[in-house]
Amino acid sequence: MSGLSPLLLCGYWLTMSLEPFTYFDGTTQLTGCVANPAATPRAAILVFPTIMNSTPVVETKALALAEEGYLALIADFYGRQPRNFDEARAAAAEIRPDPLIYRRRLKAALKALATQPEARGLPLAAIGFCMGGQAALELARDGAPLEAVVSFHGLLDTGLRAEPDGISARILVCHGDADPMVPRSQVLAFWEEMDEAQANWHFHSYSRVKHGFTNPAPNDNPATAYDASADRQSWAAMLELFDEVFA
Repeated sequence: MSGLSPLLLCGYWLTMSLEPFTYFDGTTQLTGCVANPAATPRAAILVFPTIMNSTPVVETKALALAEEGYLALIADFYGRQPRNFDEARAAAAEIRPDPLIYRRRLKAALKALATQPEARGLPLAAIGFCMGGQAALELARDGAPLEAVVSFHGLLDTGLRAEPDGISARILVCHGDADPMVPRSQVLAFWEEMDEAQANWHFHSYSRVKHGFTNPAPNDNPATAYDASADRQSWAAMLELFDEVFA
C-alpha cells in the first residue's frame, strides 16, 4: 500500500503510506511494511499481524500508529503471503512449535525495526493481533529491550515461560472473555506466569467478546467476531499506555 489519498478509517484521516522493507532471518527473506509519521517519531513500534500475515486491517492499524506520531513496522512471519487459512496454519506450524525458532524469527523483525535510520535512538515497543499478540508476548518473555508490549486478542500460551525478573517491558493484554481459543485456564496460567516473572502487567477483559474483536472483515469462523466497543476501548488503552511510557 502506498500513495494513499486521505481516507477516514477508525476515526483517523489516513494520509500516510506503507513502504516495503526487506530483512532476513538467517537465509529466509522477509518483507515488512514501514509507516513513517510526518514528524519526528515518538517511539518505534513493531506490529505483529495475525496468522494470515499482513492484512488490510493490520495495515490500517500501523497507519493509525503513524498518525499518532509513531514509526511502525509490520513484521512478516513467513516470507510469503498465505492464500487461505489452511496455508497460514501450515506456515505457522513451521515456526511456532519450537519456541527458539519462533523467537528467532520475531527477533529478526525487532532488529529490522531497530536498525531503521528513523528508529535509531528511539524507545521500542511491540503490539500484535491474534498470533501476533502471542508473538509480542514472546518477545517480552525473551527479555527483549522493549518499553511496552500490547496483545490484542492474542494467544497467551507459550512453550518457554518467562524467567523471574526476565521481563522488562510494560505489558497490556486486551482479551475477549468469550474467546474460545483462549480459555480461562490459559488466562489463569498467564496471570500466574506474569506474577512469577514479577512483570508489570495489565489485563483488560471484555465480557461476551470473542476472538478477533479488532477485525471488522467478514469471515465464517464462529470463534471470531468483531466488537466495535472492544476495538475502540483496547486501542485507547494502548495509546494511554504509550502516552505514559513515552512521555
